Amino acid sequence: MKKLLTLCLLFFFAMMQSWAQQDNADYVKANYDKIEQYITMRDGTRLFTSIYMPKDKSKSYPILLNRTPYTVAPYGADKFKQSLGNFPEMMKKGYIFVYQDVRGKWMSEGTFDDIRPTKTKENGHKIDESTDTYDTIDWLVKNLKNNNGKVGMYGISYPGFYSTASLIDSHPALKAVSPQAPVTDWFIGDDFRHGGALFLTDAFRFMYIFDAPRPKPITNEEGPKGFTLPSKDLYKFFMDNPTLSGLKNDYLSHTVKFWNNLEKHTTRDTFWMARTITEHLNAVKPAVMVVGGLFDAEDTYGAFETYKQIEQRNKKNNSILVMGPWYHGGWVRSEGDSFGDIRFGQKTSLEYQQRFELPFFEYYLKGEGKFDPAEATVFITGSNEWTSFDAWPVKNVKEKSFYLSAEGRLCDAPQDGTDSHVEYTSDPNKPVPFQEGTIVDRTREYMIADQRFVANRPDVLVFETDPLPEDLTMVGPIMADLHVSMTGTDADFIVKVIDVYPDSSSATSAIDEKIVMPNYQMLVRGDVLRGKFRNSFSKPEAFTPNEITPVKVTLPDVAHTFKKGHRVMVQIQHTWFPLVDRNPNQFMDIFKAKKEDFIKNTHRLYFDKAHPSKLTFSQL
Repeated sequence: MKKLLTLCLLFFFAMMQSWAQQDNADYVKANYDKIEQYITMRDGTRLFTSIYMPKDKSKSYPILLNRTPYTVAPYGADKFKQSLGNFPEMMKKGYIFVYQDVRGKWMSEGTFDDIRPTKTKENGHKIDESTDTYDTIDWLVKNLKNNNGKVGMYGISYPGFYSTASLIDSHPALKAVSPQAPVTDWFIGDDFRHGGALFLTDAFRFMYIFDAPRPKPITNEEGPKGFTLPSKDLYKFFMDNPTLSGLKNDYLSHTVKFWNNLEKHTTRDTFWMARTITEHLNAVKPAVMVVGGLFDAEDTYGAFETYKQIEQRNKKNNSILVMGPWYHGGWVRSEGDSFGDIRFGQKTSLEYQQRFELPFFEYYLKGEGKFDPAEATVFITGSNEWTSFDAWPVKNVKEKSFYLSAEGRLCDAPQDGTDSHVEYTSDPNKPVPFQEGTIVDRTREYMIADQRFVANRPDVLVFETDPLPEDLTMVGPIMADLHVSMTGTDADFIVKVIDVYPDSSSATSAIDEKIVMPNYQMLVRGDVLRGKFRNSFSKPEAFTPNEITPVKVTLPDVAHTFKKGHRVMVQIQHTWFPLVDRNPNQFMDIFKAKKEDFIKNTHRLYFDKAHPSKLTFSQL
């Protein structure tokens, strides 16, 4: 009976969603006219642009611009989007909505360049994404009837990168910009590389389609087809295809340009530095609202870093930060009351839309309403509450450290004595999976998933506190300061910070009643550092075998309360597969590694006063 009721509810919600989508589609057709226009850039290249104009001509409207590499479809002046803006309430407020295929994508002319470098005197470029944005805005405000001369820009993920680019030498009409989960640094923290390590699954599956050749402008119907997994098991697929060179030869024969660049630029050289958009965020004039998700599998780093760089580089900026308990784009793609197995007790996405995004654009583009938010508004998970801060990272907070011990404990002080350590072996031919069960795809829920499935592996070190006597709130970045030695000359270091629920029936329930929440090990934050980049991402260094070496792993910012009675856990491992490509445990170019190059590595992690391994964070 209960199962039948659940199925009925799912069917009901699916029907409600379908009806809502149809209502939105009907609203677009009834209230907007569509124009398809090629807009000419300063170098003569024409960019395909879809424009939705309100039919009501009795007043003027601001322009909301979204530049995207993901297609502005549907194509055809008589074909309309299902909804406009980030969410339906935006289109009902009355804007001129503009969507543009960026240079070299879909129906636009020109050559596409991933995270195109910003033009400088040094590189001699005449165009970049900021000039294309400027030229587009200039044409729009001069040629669209009934526009009020004010433009806003928004975008999630890659469109977030284009939003960020608009801030560089911005057009005077650009008044409000919201980079959301913006692509920011593909070597250090976003999408395809973290800490210098290749995010294998994401890079392979995304670039297989995204960076396929496009000899001429094409519509979405003519676009490349996705990769079909032969075995429906990503772990098995990548173990059966164990080298990056083999993957390229066997599956990327259609010439994926960016994969070639990944292979060519294996350190943070001028190629990567030229594509770091935050290096150019000076003299920012528009109002800026940076938005991101604390559990964003693609671009958690980008949101925090974009905001921080605007703050550091612009003394008189008008920028704010909003971070919620969301997956990638979850602030407009869900109600935000839960994620994975975890509930948040409120519809955080709906509150964000009504409290932040709508008022932001209404105020700066129409002069309507009020908008006076805190400098940073962040949802603290665990305690499940929105919290306002006057700065981020948070000022005037206590720094606290947990010291790792040989007994698997997190302590307030380092161990006494000398030569305190644990020894264990990591085998890249038996890598630790990043998700439980058969890995058909990289789920977004891995960012918050229960870690009990790997806690008993001998190649995963586990450390935890006693049950906490009171709530403990971590805010900002987390630093794992490790002292290690190894038999190899390189290794990856994966550090995971975990909230262990109490062993009691009173533990917070999950969405699925089959999930056992007592002793649940909720991943709060995990990330990787490729060991050879421990001192510099530009100048890698080999490890000296069996020599004690400090390694510092910085995890992206968190905002989480470990409740009274919970435990703080740290897991340390050296493979996270196939999320991260396997390290051969040898100092070498991994793109040239052969199957036989992947060897075992015997590690030691040290704990004594001379070599204290610890976790350091800011405590609210």
